[in-house]
Amino acid sequence: MKADAIKVKIKNGASAKESDASMSAKVKSEVIAWFWVILAFMLINGTLGQARVIPSGSMENTLLIGDHLIMSRVGYDAGIPFTNLHVPLWREPKRQQIVIFKPPFDPAQPDYVKRVIGLPGETVDVHDGAVWINGKKLIENYTIGRSEPPGRSQLIAPFTGLPFTVPPNCYFVMGDNRENSLDSRYWGCVPRNDILGTPVLIYMSLDAPRDAWNGDIGARFLAYGNAIIHPGTIRWRRLFHVF
Repeated sequence: MKADAIKVKIKNGASAKESDASMSAKVKSEVIAWFWVILAFMLINGTLGQARVIPSGSMENTLLIGDHLIMSRVGYDAGIPFTNLHVPLWREPKRQQIVIFKPPFDPAQPDYVKRVIGLPGETVDVHDGAVWINGKKLIENYTIGRSEPPGRSQLIAPFTGLPFTVPPNCYFVMGDNRENSLDSRYWGCVPRNDILGTPVLIYMSLDAPRDAWNGDIGARFLAYGNAIIHPGTIRWRRLFHVF
């Protein structure tokens, strides 16, 4: 009987060890699987597309504060994962296309979102409440407010003001909210190398305080939590809008 009891204990001990080993193998396998998923996501996020949140009203009413965008980098730019380096690609922006770019007057700032207005070689001017390209008035049905030039004291050096002839490999951009947009009227054109991509989809839009989208992590989590409790803060009609 004692021998049988010892055998049972040995068997139970071996089974426990096998169970622990099996559980350890499962955990290890799960960790490795998630590692590859996260790595693949980071690679895709860096080279094909990225998420962006609109923090200001400069593109109203096309884009609202709290709109969450998917930005496509395909053809425009390829980021090198785990670095701040990026490589411009072959696509060139078209007039009135919305683009996302590094602000040339201060690359350390968050990315800007504006609309392409002037192309390389064109002369852009702003007067009489409108934009003029090579002396011809540009027809725009997406703006709010009057298009006016800034005062000399508002210009960001070395930009000297309008009219302005766009140099090669550069683009003149403006926000759709013409009376509330810091754009090319103030600091000049965007070099092609600074353009990262174009928005393709609004996947979420929340009506929340502006602080939630300007680097305040606590306010952002509060906005997301509030959306779960109060779904009315979600702008449902804007979801899945395609550009």
